[in-house]
Amino acid sequence: MLNLNSPDDNSNRNSLQDPVSLNVGGEIYTTTLDTLTRCRDSMLGAMFTGQIPLLRDNRGNVFIDRDGKVFRYILNYLRSSSLDLPDGFSELALLRREVDFFQIRPLLDEICRYEASVPLSLRGGPLGAMIMVNVHSKVRVLHFNLRHGPENYELRTCSVRAFTVDLFCTWKAFLALLCERFYYRTSQGLTTLHPCNPRQNRLKLEWVPKPDELPQDQYDKQCYRGLTLSNPESTQLDDIMNMHRNPCDITDMQGFVEELLKVSLAEGFKVDLVTPDPAEILNCTSLRLVKC
Repeated sequence: MLNLNSPDDNSNRNSLQDPVSLNVGGEIYTTTLDTLTRCRDSMLGAMFTGQIPLLRDNRGNVFIDRDGKVFRYILNYLRSSSLDLPDGFSELALLRREVDFFQIRPLLDEICRYEASVPLSLRGGPLGAMIMVNVHSKVRVLHFNLRHGPENYELRTCSVRAFTVDLFCTWKAFLALLCERFYYRTSQGLTTLHPCNPRQNRLKLEWVPKPDELPQDQYDKQCYRGLTLSNPESTQLDDIMNMHRNPCDITDMQGFVEELLKVSLAEGFKVDLVTPDPAEILNCTSLRLVKC
């Protein structure tokens, strides 16, 4: 049973003395006033300097109706001014939410720096996150004039295959990872992928590999673009300078599905559904994966 103290602010503040016992969402912590008021402009600072009335449980502990599991990391930061998280910490989103509630701005900054330094594969991610993929391809016949010399042209025809992938993922960080892994190759160099809408969890990829019989200038004239993987062994400048096909280019849908599986399985996803034939996953038309 909880009791709300009703004295004035000064008596509320003066009634506290070290050590201070806290009940945070059922978790009991013992700390000091100096620690709790380290960030005076935070919610905790306001609570323990008498600006906000305190609740107590039936054992006299100061009660805070927040998640108690990650509160220990907030206290540790206030004691040491250092964010110390265990390896493989998977509650970063919850910790950020709690820190935002308590308005501890320096700790929010630390969390942002921590997120930037930790690879996505080590951040955990939400269990049950889902990826849904639909793939399409269409053959188009292209007619073009091949110039042999002044006023000397030859009409030629070749087939190009256009690929389209519609991908939905409930975990936005995974979409960001895909946008870092794949690039479009255009006449202007490499360009990055972007979600269809920043507010949505959808990514659409469209590309046309260049057939050997199609001259590069004709390929560029049609505003076609290829799809390629980021190559950790070369710089982006190297890739921009090399406008011809390289081993990282995705030239068919099987190659794309293979790379998607490599990335998603490494992040803890498992294949949940393959259409039309589960035994021919690289030739699928739709695919669903779930994070376990």
